[in-house]
Order: sequence, then C-alpha cells, then structure tokens
Amino acid sequence: MDNFDLKPEKIKTTGPLAWNILTIVTLVGVLCLGGYFMSVFVNPNSALNPFPPPVLPTLVEFPTATWTPLMPPATWTPSPTLQPSPTRTEAPTWTPVPSNTPFFLSTGTSRWTPTRTPTASRTPKATSMPVTTTIAYLSSSYYHPDAGCNWFGVAGQAVDKNNAPIMYLTLHLGGTLDGKTVDILGLTGTAPDYGVAGFEFHLGDRPVASNGTLWIQVLDQAGQPLTDRVYFDTFDSCEKNLVLFRFKKTR
Repeated sequence: MDNFDLKPEKIKTTGPLAWNILTIVTLVGVLCLGGYFMSVFVNPNSALNPFPPPVLPTLVEFPTATWTPLMPPATWTPSPTLQPSPTRTEAPTWTPVPSNTPFFLSTGTSRWTPTRTPTASRTPKATSMPVTTTIAYLSSSYYHPDAGCNWFGVAGQAVDKNNAPIMYLTLHLGGTLDGKTVDILGLTGTAPDYGVAGFEFHLGDRPVASNGTLWIQVLDQAGQPLTDRVYFDTFDSCEKNLVLFRFKKTR
C-alpha cells in the first residue's frame, strides 16, 4: 500500500495590499467620472459632451432708431416767395345802385298832390293743398306719464290720403296765450310718439284756457303756407291739456 502525503495544500489568498490598490483605483475612477459629469452639467456645450444641445439661433438686433431734426443752415434766409407782401391791396368798395325815387314838378303857385297811395303788402294765401283737420283734446299722461298735469302743449301728425306719413312739413304755431305772443315752428317727423310724421309743441308746465287766440298752419319747406290758419281753443283742465291735431291730405 502506497504511502500518500496527506499534508494539506496551502491555499493562495490575495493579500490586503491588492484590495487596497483596487479600492483606490475604484475611488479615483468614481471621482473622475463624477468630475466629468459635473463638467458636462455645468457646461453642456463642452467638447467633452458627446451629445451637445442644439445651437440656438442668434437674435437679430436692430440699432435703436434716433430722431435727428433737420436744421436749416446757419445762414438760412427765407425765400422771397414765402414772405408776405408788404402792403395789402384792398378790394374795391361796392357802391349800391341808387334806387329810383319818384319826384314831382310844380309850376307857379299851383301844387299837384299825387292821389295814389302805396298798397300794403298782402299776406300770402295758402296754396291749394286740400286737407282735413281733426282736433282732439286728451290728457298728456298718455304721452308724458311722468309729468302728470305739469305739462301743456300741442301735438299731432300729418298723413296723405292713404294714411302714409308726410315727413318734413313745417308747422307754424302762432297767436297769443295768457297775454303772451306765441310764434313757434315745428317739423313733422320729430316726435315719433305721435306717429312717424309726428310733431309736438311744449307750451308750459300747466294747462291754460284760451278762446280761439291760438292757430296752427302747415307750411312747405320753402316756408309757403299749404293750409289756412286753423284756430282752436285750449282748456285749463288736466284731462284736456294736450291738443292733438291730425292733418290728412284728401288728394
């Protein structure tokens, strides 16, 4: 029977120096890698970054505009054509043509006295516009509810034979009221509350009674009368403080 060497073999183990060196190399590598990432983080455009960010376009900057006034030269002299004329030539005065003044001759001691006397100017008569006039007395509260009885006036409208409104006719309200002269002009179409061609005259803040001292007349745009004067009464009643007219053309 063979003799065997039963001595255990020595197991080779790495010494602590090798581990220390490996640890140092690992730490140095980690520090270098951390420094690399920090450098790339601080400066992404560094040459060490294999994936640099895209280059941003450069903004175009324009120079700041400055206003430079144009100044005339130091020896600038106004142009003679721009200077006002030293004297102004006045326009010739207009001499009115003398009016024809009649005169009479007398012979000896006899004296001739003309018997013709000047005639007074005639009041223009109304042109032929056949109309029918309707007058109604109402309370102004229908059209001026806030005023109550503190309103007094004349209103109405003008229509043709087909009841279509007649616009822009002039209404002349005249006469006397409570000892005062009344002379007012109005226009159809200015008070649509009474109709498309409505008109209105405000005479005061309280109703006043009168007996045919007021009249109203329709005029054309040239101021010529289209109708005769229509005389009417007024009342000092709150139920009749609005005189309502309706002019209707018959043909």
